[in-house]
Amino acid sequence: MKNKRTRTLIRISLLLILASAIGFTLYQNFFTDKTRVQAGDQAPDFVLEDMSGNKVQLSELKGKGVFLNFWGTWCKPCIKEMPFMERQYNYFKNYGVETLAVNIAESDVAIESFVKRHGLTFTILKDKNRDVTDAYDITPIPTTFLIDKNGKVVKVITGSMTERDIANNMELIKP
Repeated sequence: MKNKRTRTLIRISLLLILASAIGFTLYQNFFTDKTRVQAGDQAPDFVLEDMSGNKVQLSELKGKGVFLNFWGTWCKPCIKEMPFMERQYNYFKNYGVETLAVNIAESDVAIESFVKRHGLTFTILKDKNRDVTDAYDITPIPTTFLIDKNGKVVKVITGSMTERDIANNMELIKP
């Protein structure tokens, strides 16, 4: 009798915890004021670590155009556009355009392997806790923000781009 009562209490407790978690999630997603970063907005500032452990702060890049790309090693469209980004980075870095690729919550080993395999030389940033991803309200990846020399978002692109698209977009933010 006592075991049956204990099991019932445990089940009720677990159901209450589960219901609370679901309620909190629904509240966060539907009733909190979450604004997606859009063209015309000031780009939210952030500090993230690069693959060498150096801190990179977006606001320190004022005066340059910033091609800010959110990606993952498992994302097929991301994999497709990375070589295009690399080639255009090598051209546009001489014209004041910085490329920042923010990896979303993956291990250093997975990121390093990907970077070596694709020969990437632009700045790869690690968003381990998804703080920046959440601040920019990233849902699909790849998502790219074109940020001008004053820190304003010029354009937001969701989905994969061709090399011509990337070149045209980097031209837009060239200081």
